[in-house]
Amino acid sequence: MEIIQVVGLGLISTIIILIIKEQKPMFAFLIAASTSILIFLFLIGKIGSVIDELEKMAESAGVQMIYLKTILKIIGIAYIAEFGSQIVRDAGQESIASKIELAGKVLIMVLAIPIIGIIIETVMKLLPA
Repeated sequence: MEIIQVVGLGLISTIIILIIKEQKPMFAFLIAASTSILIFLFLIGKIGSVIDELEKMAESAGVQMIYLKTILKIIGIAYIAEFGSQIVRDAGQESIASKIELAGKVLIMVLAIPIIGIIIETVMKLLPA
């Protein structure tokens, strides 16, 4: 039922924004940004419980925690980059939003290099010499 709260907040904010957007566009943007941040803060607790469960599963499966933490960082970068670029895009700054997305992609590639290396190393061990 938590989704009803999130959707309700989004709908109420959208209606308020549509009403005041023509007269006070800056105030409308602030309401939109504040609503986005409130929804994000609401989700942080849920994300924390998901991370805890993933850590338990990785530990029971014998997966090294460094790999899980790297993957979680990659997921975090993707979500934060998307969140930030959408707020900037809502403000009408498409160019800056694109740069935020590019930065997120580059940072993801940097974090993925060790995992890619291990995958290649594993494949090479499986292939006959």
